[in-house]
Amino acid sequence: MRASLIQIAVDPDESVSARRERAASLIAGRRGADLVVLPELWPVGAFAYDSFADEAEPLQGPTHDIMAKAAADAGVWLHAGSFVERAADGTFYNTSLVFTPEGERAAAYRKIHRFGFDQGEAVMMGAGEELVTVALPQTTLGLATCYDLRFPEMFRGLVEAGADTLIVSAGWPERRRAHWTLLAQARAVENQSYVLAVGSAGTHGGVQQAGHSIVVDPWGEVLAEAGADEEVLDVEFDPAKVAATREQFPALKDRRLGLAPPGLR
Repeated sequence: MRASLIQIAVDPDESVSARRERAASLIAGRRGADLVVLPELWPVGAFAYDSFADEAEPLQGPTHDIMAKAAADAGVWLHAGSFVERAADGTFYNTSLVFTPEGERAAAYRKIHRFGFDQGEAVMMGAGEELVTVALPQTTLGLATCYDLRFPEMFRGLVEAGADTLIVSAGWPERRRAHWTLLAQARAVENQSYVLAVGSAGTHGGVQQAGHSIVVDPWGEVLAEAGADEEVLDVEFDPAKVAATREQFPALKDRRLGLAPPGLR
């Protein structure tokens, strides 16, 4: 399976509409890939809190439509990263979208764990309530966004729901980059799954982004890792390795404690 992680740079001097068009162009260049993944909140910037209200969109708004077309034009499964969704009741959500190679929306995931410790995203946005998986022909994706990476029970719940490739779309800060790498490998090892974690580059809201998108196999081996700047990280991986790993080292069968929290299964 061929995946492309687009580590797009978020520049506050570039308009959101221009960045949408540029992202679509980058996706067009990945024709031949099976899966393309973008970062968290790339249209506006994960830490650009002052812009959230102005740039919020309905679920099927400008970002949805241009990403749907980009997926269809490139003929790829597209995890389009996330954007600021304005729900019908006015609540904001950090929402990820997945599209089929025909440009149909296959899934939407509202971020469950909001970052900010009683400020920023944590108070500006509503919390998602549902784990989301997406069945591709080759693998089943489990969707997560940035701060979710710190909550292992969520990933165990995704695995219980059938996921064997865990996608983490993020806007992770440079000052905690060591945690990013460590946690991506931990989630892969403990769930015996692939982890495809894509971050953004650049600086927004005064916060320098870590970049360093990473792909980890079910044994915790790093298959590919990006640098700090805008980059497209291409990788090939074998989804069958998940089942082989779980059979060779059947640790998941020895679990005795609870799985996902009530209401999140």
